[in-house]
Amino acid sequence: MNVSGVSNSPSRRRIFKCRPASTIEEEPCAKEIISRLVEQAFRRPVTPEDMEGLMVQYQAGRKEGNFEQGIQAALSSILARPEFVFRFEYIPENIAPGQIFPISDLELASRLSYFLWSSGPDDELRKLASEGKLKDPVVLEQQVKRMLMAPKSEALAENFAGHWLRLGGLQDVLPEAMLYPQFTRNLAVSMRREVELLFDNIVREDRNVLDLLKADYTFVDEVLAKHYGIPNVIGNRFQRVQLTDPNRFGLLGKAGVLTITALANRTSPVARGKYVLEVLIGSSPPNPLPNVPPLKEARDNQKTLSVRERMEQHRDNPACSACHQIMDPIGLALENFDPTGRWRINDSGFPIDPSGQMYDGTKLDGPIG
Repeated sequence: MNVSGVSNSPSRRRIFKCRPASTIEEEPCAKEIISRLVEQAFRRPVTPEDMEGLMVQYQAGRKEGNFEQGIQAALSSILARPEFVFRFEYIPENIAPGQIFPISDLELASRLSYFLWSSGPDDELRKLASEGKLKDPVVLEQQVKRMLMAPKSEALAENFAGHWLRLGGLQDVLPEAMLYPQFTRNLAVSMRREVELLFDNIVREDRNVLDLLKADYTFVDEVLAKHYGIPNVIGNRFQRVQLTDPNRFGLLGKAGVLTITALANRTSPVARGKYVLEVLIGSSPPNPLPNVPPLKEARDNQKTLSVRERMEQHRDNPACSACHQIMDPIGLALENFDPTGRWRINDSGFPIDPSGQMYDGTKLDGPIG
């Protein structure tokens, strides 16, 4: 109703840094706008070759309409260029296959910004890289600290830690409602946010990386605090709380990690052990042999077995034993956590036995071990 033209939105103001007052001013203004967009999109200084091709695009759009249509044509061309869509790292001449070589400062700036910010380098980072100063260790450290202080650095926890710790799977987890009625989508969101905030805190405070396993504090909102049985937390704002139960310390005590390594109706010591080996230790177990039978599930009118007992039956198969003796003790040490990460002392009516022995002979007796 009563359309009055395109609104002057913040995104348009970021593009149109100048406005030509006459036809004569249009081309200089277009060059100013396009050169700035190229530098941001391609993450490097603009070249005469860049401008030559893009000004052709601008002029073609300008002939079909007005100044804005010319800018739109040039911008469309920028966004379609491979240099915008992909990050290229060029191999210098006379480099043999497999030979190690230093990347350029501009390539380093992109690596750094996409790692810490999940976004392109800003003006300051690009300027230092263009001047060849970013490889200086002092300058590099200053820039890393500056970037970590920026709000955009939350992306390091949300994207890097999210991928590394496989937190994306939480959105698809659906424990059986009859068995775990307390589990909701909101709880899953809070579980993920807790791990992100712990990772983010360890990075920002420059703490020891082993605090990922031993941190005696965490971040909870009311929903997650109730899940853990932590009192006096109200509302949806996350707050830092001190943990008194050592079983909850670090990543292995976090409901998010414990939930994505469980099944809908029971825990999975295999999945939990495999997760610890792959994600935290970086030592993947061998792939399962073909035609290995799955773990037998409990059925009606049969004797109820604990997960540990079913695992022991499964390991009687010689084809399974070699790999499972590596994974299972780690996963069974976490059996006190149910499929949603809540603490329990019984499984199918049987007292839980978290004891075991790792493949190197180390004794285990629960999450602390």
